[in-house]
Amino acid sequence: MCRSFLYRIGRRVLIRPRPLARVLVASILLGAAPAPFPRFAPWIDGTADEPETQVQRIDPDTFVIRQSVRTNFEAPFLYLLFGRDRALLIDTGAGGLRVRPTVDRLIATWRGAHAGRPVRLIVAHSHGHGDHHAGDAEFADRPDTRLVGLTPDAVAAFFGIRDWPEQVGRYDLGGRVLRIVPTPGHEPAHIMVYDARTRLLFSGDMLYPGRLYVPRDQTAVFRASADRLTRFARQYPVRALLGAHVEMTRTPGQDYAMRAPAHADEHGLALPPAAIAELDRAVSTAPSLEIDRHADFIVYPVAPREP
Repeated sequence: MCRSFLYRIGRRVLIRPRPLARVLVASILLGAAPAPFPRFAPWIDGTADEPETQVQRIDPDTFVIRQSVRTNFEAPFLYLLFGRDRALLIDTGAGGLRVRPTVDRLIATWRGAHAGRPVRLIVAHSHGHGDHHAGDAEFADRPDTRLVGLTPDAVAAFFGIRDWPEQVGRYDLGGRVLRIVPTPGHEPAHIMVYDARTRLLFSGDMLYPGRLYVPRDQTAVFRASADRLTRFARQYPVRALLGAHVEMTRTPGQDYAMRAPAHADEHGLALPPAAIAELDRAVSTAPSLEIDRHADFIVYPVAPREP
């Protein structure tokens, strides 16, 4: 979830299960090469006493940080990616805790495994909603750290995107090149980060197992981003998408209540690459968006966000 308040919603509710055959065909069309799907241990979910954060490792240079729903109902996921001489932190959490100690511990451990090699920390964001940058102040005085701004201009300038949102940016962490895909619509500065090494696409709030909020005055922008994402995935093989939240249960099409204090029986974090084509179809076929339930996500139009 990215919005901290309720909206007036549309009336049509449609569940679209995704047959397995269609998933496989869509994956092939999107150019997804066979690869092990990311697997995680159970995440902290608010159903028992739990720490403020949980860390799981994808590989020695790629970490996922989950914020406890007990500290903030948004329970976002943050990502820390290491290259040879830079590390990228995607998002700083929703507040209600200090996230920097967890990040500093991971950096110290990584440096210890690399003979104390210095590493510059880049703090960027999937987008500019408050539940993704509440921890920024913790990093403002951190040595050898750069905070990327929250506006489209600031994001484009840092990642060298001269034609926002049409151009895909390129950022090198040192032997690890990331692609920065502008995907405004949910929020003006929204991006996705693609890592060719792992073939993972860090998809923020545009595509994750939950309610994909689309302000009604940004429908055309969101559709254009869905098209842009589909074109990108035809060019770059995507193993899976890792978003910023989980709001779906394991029951297809069923989400948790707004501000749910616990996430029992939670949907997995990773989405298959076929979800990209499914989202593109969902937002392209209807003349106006209404609540549209799919097995793994819900297209959720909302009132325009006030300035």
